[in-house]
Amino acid sequence: MPRIRSVADSAGLHRRSVLAVTGAVALSAGVGYALRPDGEAVAADAATDEAVRASSRQAPAAPLAPYTRGTTLEGVSVPRGGSGYRRLEEGPGWGRVIRGELAAARSGRDDRRTTLAAFVHLTDLHVLDVQHPLRLEYLRSTDVRAWRPQEALTVHGAVALVERINALRGAPVTGSPLHFAMTTGDNTDNNTRTELDWFLKVFSGGRVTPNSGDPRHYEGVQNSGLRQYWQPDTAVRDADKQLGFPHLDGFLAAAVREVNSPGLNLPWYSTVGNHDTMPLGCYASHGDSHLAELAVGGRKLMEIPAAEAKKLQQAIKKATDPRGVQYGEFLKTHARAMRPVTPDEARAPFTPTEYLKAHLDPAHRGFGPVGHGYTAANLDAGTQYYAFRVSDDVIGISLDTTDPGGHYTGSLGTAQLRWLERTLRTNKDSRAIVFSHHTSESMSNTHRDPARPDERRHDGRELLELLGRHRNVVAWVNGHLHRNAVTPHTGPAGSFWEISTASHIDFPHLARVIELVDNEDGTLSLFTTLIESAAPSRTDHDDLTQTGLAALYRELSSNAPDARTDLGGTPQDRNTELLLKA
Repeated sequence: MPRIRSVADSAGLHRRSVLAVTGAVALSAGVGYALRPDGEAVAADAATDEAVRASSRQAPAAPLAPYTRGTTLEGVSVPRGGSGYRRLEEGPGWGRVIRGELAAARSGRDDRRTTLAAFVHLTDLHVLDVQHPLRLEYLRSTDVRAWRPQEALTVHGAVALVERINALRGAPVTGSPLHFAMTTGDNTDNNTRTELDWFLKVFSGGRVTPNSGDPRHYEGVQNSGLRQYWQPDTAVRDADKQLGFPHLDGFLAAAVREVNSPGLNLPWYSTVGNHDTMPLGCYASHGDSHLAELAVGGRKLMEIPAAEAKKLQQAIKKATDPRGVQYGEFLKTHARAMRPVTPDEARAPFTPTEYLKAHLDPAHRGFGPVGHGYTAANLDAGTQYYAFRVSDDVIGISLDTTDPGGHYTGSLGTAQLRWLERTLRTNKDSRAIVFSHHTSESMSNTHRDPARPDERRHDGRELLELLGRHRNVVAWVNGHLHRNAVTPHTGPAGSFWEISTASHIDFPHLARVIELVDNEDGTLSLFTTLIESAAPSRTDHDDLTQTGLAALYRELSSNAPDARTDLGGTPQDRNTELLLKA
């Protein structure tokens, strides 16, 4: 077994990597580290709760050993059988691929390594209020992928992922304690308060009832009798049942029952995505009273002709209506086709300020840090980007790539771009890991921010150029595309890896452990290891417990009609060792 050198092994202990092993103790106790403009680390909350401290994850004694149990190195859920609706089973694991585009792999590095950071990356959870009146399910009449049969179980799937992370006893390669988790946006699906509350309880711990409207039962497309949606509880021969989807008595009642989440047992940070910022993830319609009234009201559109659905979908894709004005008119013209549902004020959209306040709420602290990266300074400035100290040798930088001008693609404003440049320059002696929701290829939206109409917006190409000017940048970690992808980038001052992780709403439902190590030979390595949720691969259709539904969540997504089969990426995008010059 390769020897992974921890700082505890080193006679010449250097302060720059001291938190690589011991940092988990302080951080898991709920003490977050924010960065002042001068780069000095300061405790975000000195009043650490003793109960949290007592239950914090402790650094294991050296020597550290790799921990691969529960990772995709050991096994991956795969469909069995030839065609039609296919059940899942655990298949062989995915091996590790060494990628040397940015630096050559040198022999002996396995015996020299010092761990600098180890963390978990989650993205695109899309915690869903499936009964929300403003959802676009009816686009399924033109695009079968516009609605997913698994959507009622997003909370169950997210809790099972939390359980998997909690079960990891160390990092897969180095055995290092996991220092934190970062979720890079689209934590919610429809910018609604119900979803925000559920997401925060899943991550920080608590009981979640994934139901809105009538507290007694489900009201939505899955008991509508409409054949374009899977009707699990009835004998309706819907389009999905014709493909083999099961009849499950009691499914909807089980889907809206209370779910218990243990919460993450390590500190977690949050990055904002377009679905967290805008209704439907694309409309800059805050302040539109008509849409807000429909969100909390008692009418829901569930069906439109395919031709009208196609026209609306094309308008969304082309960003011809970023403020949602035409969408509001569209809903008015279809008012008579809407079905009655129970009104619910909790379905109201939340503003960016409310998003920050919810993260800062002590009820959602969990293992900290307070605010999960966001601070009172963000509230005062009206910003959703920040930097934090990962270890003495590493900083994390969380960007807000959502465009307040509307549409689901992203960009950065000039003020944030300048802040990023200052932060990287001020912390030039620290390795930098940048987090965002959007990828470099999906930052193509330069609609002006209505609150800052004179400020220019900058696309992914410009952000790549900026990051390439700073030698300390080692990784840009993001999501949005729902696909595993690992891409090398080279700039005038240095090189870095862009690491995009698949979503946790579409199959194969993955998150990723990332380890940064110094090989002590002039190179660094970034190890990426994918993980599934703790739910079993095999399902029992009679098991409608919380765990049974989490397993069914994966199976349903695997069978979603016309679902993409490339979201897991190639072997080069999955479990990897990514080399860099130090």
